[in-house]
Amino acid sequence: MAYRFRTSLGVLAIAALACGPAKAAGVVPFLPHQALYDLSLAKSRGSNKVESARGRILYNFSGNACEGYTSEFRQVSELAIGDGKLMLSDLRSSSWEDGAGKSYRFNIETSTNGGHPVPIDGLAERTGDHITVKLKQPEAKTFTIDGSTVFPTQQIERIIAAAKQGKSLLELNVYDGSDNGEKIYNTLTVIGQPIPGDKTVASPDPSTENQQMKSLTRWPVTVSYYDSGAKDKDGEQTPVYSMSFELYENGVSRGLVLDYNDFVISGVLSKFDIKDSKDAEHCH
Repeated sequence: MAYRFRTSLGVLAIAALACGPAKAAGVVPFLPHQALYDLSLAKSRGSNKVESARGRILYNFSGNACEGYTSEFRQVSELAIGDGKLMLSDLRSSSWEDGAGKSYRFNIETSTNGGHPVPIDGLAERTGDHITVKLKQPEAKTFTIDGSTVFPTQQIERIIAAAKQGKSLLELNVYDGSDNGEKIYNTLTVIGQPIPGDKTVASPDPSTENQQMKSLTRWPVTVSYYDSGAKDKDGEQTPVYSMSFELYENGVSRGLVLDYNDFVISGVLSKFDIKDSKDAEHCH
């Protein structure tokens, strides 16, 4: 069964707003914070059935529009897959993205069942109408991708901007350095109706209980990731995976649901700590 935890989850769920839009009227700056999500199995499909799942995601986000945004992400998960077989996945990543989305540095390590970590290390820089990617690992390589492609921070900024404009659909090509460092995903985002921060929540968590968060709007969002260029025999595309969550206008997310087609993982926000942030309002 093909199964990978995607770096995109952390970057998407707790991303930062680009420098330009952050200065626009009515835009809420993104919040430096630490979030802990507890993972469990929500649903299992197909013949190779996942019987149980457990794990955690720890995400640290810091920075500002002047200095850029830094994220550190770790996801450890254990799947029980029939006949007592266990699959342990450990993903660690760190990334930095320029406040204007011009540069993106990433370092990712993934190991399975305690094996030797597989590293991905690279830098992507936007120049003119294209983006140049320089990989150090898994092998040294330089290539270009279309300039319309966005980095993870830009992706979240565009989703929130679309949500505030009342749009329900958004298509973007996204590069986050995952897989072998050469993958570009076509994404389709479906945005639901806004949820006021003071609305009663059926399953509260530390974000909904936080007084600072209760003044903020959030939206139910589902992002489907498609392998660019790959189509089924009938010409249709099936997403490689999709994830749903409620996205606050300051970049915090809650209620994660990760759908890997064969199975679905639920991620509940169990700990939420706000960090001190520098005022970047006057940066030039």
